[in-house]
Amino acid sequence: MVSPCPDGVPTLPGRWLDRRARLCPVSSPEPVRTPEPSTGVDLRVNVGTVRLKNPIIAASGTFGYGLEFAHLVDLNRLGGIVVKGLSAQPMAGAAAPRMCETASGMVNAIGLQNIGVRAFVAEKLPQLRHFNAAIIANVFGCTVSEYVEVISILEDAEGLTAYELNISCPNVEKGGAEYSTDPILTAEVVAAARSASTRPLWVKLSPLIGRIGLTAKASEEAGADALVIANTYPSLCIDAHNRKSRLGSTTGGLSGPAIKPITMRLVYEASRVTKIPIVGLGGIEGPADVAEYMLAGASAVEVGTAHFVDPRASEKLVGNLEMWCRDANTFEISKLRGSLEA
Repeated sequence: MVSPCPDGVPTLPGRWLDRRARLCPVSSPEPVRTPEPSTGVDLRVNVGTVRLKNPIIAASGTFGYGLEFAHLVDLNRLGGIVVKGLSAQPMAGAAAPRMCETASGMVNAIGLQNIGVRAFVAEKLPQLRHFNAAIIANVFGCTVSEYVEVISILEDAEGLTAYELNISCPNVEKGGAEYSTDPILTAEVVAAARSASTRPLWVKLSPLIGRIGLTAKASEEAGADALVIANTYPSLCIDAHNRKSRLGSTTGGLSGPAIKPITMRLVYEASRVTKIPIVGLGGIEGPADVAEYMLAGASAVEVGTAHFVDPRASEKLVGNLEMWCRDANTFEISKLRGSLEA
């Protein structure tokens, strides 16, 4: 049983994935419920001006450029796809090994490997235009000018719905501090991206800040149309036998079910201080996870690590979510947003 990983190198299930696979094989990580023809459930949601047919979006870095999954997944079923992060120039990524399992998730250090924005526009985007799903380009850089350069190239391309600005990157012009951990740096890069973009701008925040409301508010005031909360959590996995890190780059980012309660709190806190929509991600596997994020304040969700258990996780989640809503007498899923009874 082999699952695709972000850089195209297969990875065999380990501790967490292996337990999940034994309980529910990779072909069906949870019972798939086929919606009846007339459930009456409306899964449509709005993320600002972006209208999605359902709130399920494949997260960047876990779904390749989307095309790698086309022979396994009906991409037209998804609300959206966020492609691998795009930089001004191609990047080879981090040294192997790039992934390791934890008790309830995984730690990865892919190193933002990608083919570069120009190759994406020439080779990948023309094929993605054939699918009826919102295509969101994840953009990153080490300087403000690099963010602007990537967006400027994408601006001339057809077939994109929005940009997802990954600001959990070191700013080499300011001593390596991450843009998303400093409200001033956050505002600087978001404002520059806003000036360069005519498309909706989603800003992906880091969880590494005491009060996420500060960077959330800074993003909103600088022109963000939506927030994506949150990126992975810096982590370290050690092999006690050889006394080395389990990753080639020593540290990596934790994702999966372990981070869900923490990230959900961040979504809730940000929703209370901003008026723009929020896309939540972190540990989403089943329809109840989607509902919980929306109750906390999210308008839509991104599914990531679940794809390593089952490449069809997002597609199956759409059908299961519709049935969950019917059973819960929730016939307009958008009405869940922010309705947590605190």
